[in-house]
Amino acid sequence: MRLRTAWLRLPVPAQDALIALFITAMQVQGTITRNAGEVGSRSLGDLGNLGYGLLIATGAAVAVRRRWPVPVFAVTALASIAYYALDFPDGPGWLALFVALYTVAAYGDGNRSLVTAGAAITVLSAVWLVAAADIEPRAAVGWVFFRIGASVMSVALGESVRSRRVIAAEAQRRAELAERTREEEARARVDAERLRIAREVHDTVAHAIAIINVQSGVTAHVLDKRPDVARDALRTIEQTSSRALREMRAILGVLRDDGAGRVPYPGLGQLDELAAEAREAGLDIEVEEAPPVAPLPSAVGSAAYRILQESITNVIRHVGPTRVTVALNPGAEVLELRVTDAGPSMRVPVPGRAAPGEDGRGIVGMRERCRLLGGDLDAGPLPGGGFEVRARLPLAPSSALPA
Repeated sequence: MRLRTAWLRLPVPAQDALIALFITAMQVQGTITRNAGEVGSRSLGDLGNLGYGLLIATGAAVAVRRRWPVPVFAVTALASIAYYALDFPDGPGWLALFVALYTVAAYGDGNRSLVTAGAAITVLSAVWLVAAADIEPRAAVGWVFFRIGASVMSVALGESVRSRRVIAAEAQRRAELAERTREEEARARVDAERLRIAREVHDTVAHAIAIINVQSGVTAHVLDKRPDVARDALRTIEQTSSRALREMRAILGVLRDDGAGRVPYPGLGQLDELAAEAREAGLDIEVEEAPPVAPLPSAVGSAAYRILQESITNVIRHVGPTRVTVALNPGAEVLELRVTDAGPSMRVPVPGRAAPGEDGRGIVGMRERCRLLGGDLDAGPLPGGGFEVRARLPLAPSSALPA
């Protein structure tokens, strides 16, 4: 285990250099040992400087096998062909060739390297057949088929290593892609949550500020002459601000880790309270609510409440005291709601009140709420005067309306 750990810590060039040194020693010493004392045309004495040079050259080439796999294979193949063509003594001179074949398959460029290796094995097989001509036939068959089989096994092993490396790289790429996707989805969820909180804060604060603005104006106007009316207006301001604070706590409660103590989001159950606040702000409001056919999902009820709240707030801010009709028609699949105002009773601008069209974020926010639930919203002036907001909210995703 320690030896393996020490080996893996070595740089790749150092590993290949040691492998090349080992193969060179094995080829030279193995050839010397195998042919010691033999006589004949392939005796050790015939090896000479050229034979030693070929054995050393093929072994040394392995040192750069991973950097130049095909050139190293070409050197070892040509040296092997020359070695047998010059009738040098037999020995383990094929070690470097088989390592080079393995390297071409493992570190080459895929199919092209396999084709190159296959063609080279074919040529080498012919060379080995010729070289085995003067060997006893039964021994020659084993001699040739051993080299062919070892060559094929070297290529197969190299291809297996390359395939595993490609699969591992692809798995790593997919893991990184999945991680990036998860990060992007997390950022998208955070952005969506921020947008939702911003929308809730806008609706809550805008409505409360509109009510407080009207009531504070009333208080300033009647404080000396009608203190009882001023007290009622201040009480309305207190109630409105307290309610806005409760809703803000409910909205911002999603930022806490636990859900203990959170105030539920407002829904259509608070419609009467919303209408009462609107009347105190000077609106003559009438609510027409049909009995529900099916239970309303909490998301639909909350969205409907916010749309009604924003519509009434817009009337208070942009129109002033006027008649407003709120109509709710919950069906089996869709909740339809409508807010209609009769228009301003006077065309005189009221100090401190926003002019129509000054802030378009309210209608945009209402339309976005509908879109998120698969519904739609229309808002615009009426031919005879006044303004109307119409929304349709599906009660279930399966009945979602086209956006």
